[in-house]
Amino acid sequence: MRKVITKPKILKAARLMPIKEQILFARLVKDLAEKGPVLPHWPNYKKLTNTNTYHCHLSYHWAACWIETLKGIEVEVTYVGSRENAPY
Repeated sequence: MRKVITKPKILKAARLMPIKEQILFARLVKDLAEKGPVLPHWPNYKKLTNTNTYHCHLSYHWAACWIETLKGIEVEVTYVGSRENAPY
């Protein structure tokens, strides 16, 4: 089981999403804890460039990004919100 960091800013952004996407975000956090940062079964999952940063889509309009901070031990969610504002 990995530690998943979700700072208050991320949780606040998640609360602004529709309920369906909030539920998907909760599932994503659970998957990150159980399976680690590599989640190819999530829609539009992709490792970003040559870094340890990843992203996926929660739905057509909503996305999440995360970074593996300690290899195999810790993952931090760095963004959750609209795809249009995603940092990728």
